[in-house]
Amino acid sequence: MSLLYLASASPRRRELLLQIGVPHRRVDAPIDESALPGESPAAYVERLARAKAAAGLAALGGSAAAGAHGAPCGSGGACVLGADTAVVLDGRILGKPQDRADGLAMLAALSGRSHEVLTAVAVSDGSRCAARVVSSRVHFRALAEAEQQAYWDTGEPLDKAGGYAIQGLAAIFVDRLEGSYSAVVGLPLAETAALLAEFGMACWQPEARP
Repeated sequence: MSLLYLASASPRRRELLLQIGVPHRRVDAPIDESALPGESPAAYVERLARAKAAAGLAALGGSAAAGAHGAPCGSGGACVLGADTAVVLDGRILGKPQDRADGLAMLAALSGRSHEVLTAVAVSDGSRCAARVVSSRVHFRALAEAEQQAYWDTGEPLDKAGGYAIQGLAAIFVDRLEGSYSAVVGLPLAETAALLAEFGMACWQPEARP
């Protein structure tokens, strides 16, 4: 059976993979996440997803990543999955808040408006890499200044792109979603399943079910 490595420390991505029955292990794959000059948000998230997959393979080492005999994913080797998510408002990527003032500024900017969430997923087996980019639109209702401050004080926004977590307490801010909910959380499941199938990896594996 082939083995999937997740090049991400995100517990949300791990939970989403387990939700669709994909057993996996985690591998540390730190990369430079700085945007390139003139790079579009879609190109940015795809580049980072591919870079994370490549970094994961490098961390595992050639023999571990490709299998003892260089076998591809579907024939007993291993694959690495990388993913990246960006919240985009008016063409600008909103990263993780640097501090309270930055986090509150993000919430104020998102209040009463629609924004785009781009998520890229990439899978590599060392010999090839394939990726998908998914765009979703999220609309926030108008947020009172007091609830913006109260939400920040929960601590949830600290390490979240765009300063909020749709799967968490910020769910009450969202009055409309167009696209993939799982992509907004961090991993587009339909596209991930299709991508894994290209590498001969199946979903709904009994050993991965909660």
